[in-house]
Amino acid sequence: MKIILMLIGLVAAPAFFVALAATNEHSGTWKMNPAKSKHNSGPGLKNLVETVELDENHYKVDANGTAADGRPVHIEFDAKFDGKDYPMIGVSWADTVSVQWIDARTPQMIQKKDGQVTRIITCKVSKNGKTRTCTLEGKGEQEHKVHDVVVFYRQ
Repeated sequence: MKIILMLIGLVAAPAFFVALAATNEHSGTWKMNPAKSKHNSGPGLKNLVETVELDENHYKVDANGTAADGRPVHIEFDAKFDGKDYPMIGVSWADTVSVQWIDARTPQMIQKKDGQVTRIITCKVSKNGKTRTCTLEGKGEQEHKVHDVVVFYRQ
């Protein structure tokens, strides 16, 4: 019996540490690189700095920046990985967000406006942990297809 428990521990421990490392790789302060980011949905932000808190159960973002027209931008949400919608502020296309894990290293945000999905955002961190790339897919104004790629550098 001790051998079985030891084997279970040997198998489970690496999986736990991989999951923990993956969530920690997203947490921190990230600064958008406008030159590397691509926006087909219209002019992108001039700048954005986001603070991400992420663990296996919880995803929180607090971001501040400047829109293309010079207006200040503040984006914020605090959600759990439970499939429920949570309030979101700061973007015209969404008033709620739900979050899910795509795999052990990839969180995904599903943004909705009036209950309808408007954007799905998937973020990945580079192997060296210095770059975070978020892909935004969905519908924009007048129902045109959105495919934006936003690149951030760790601060």
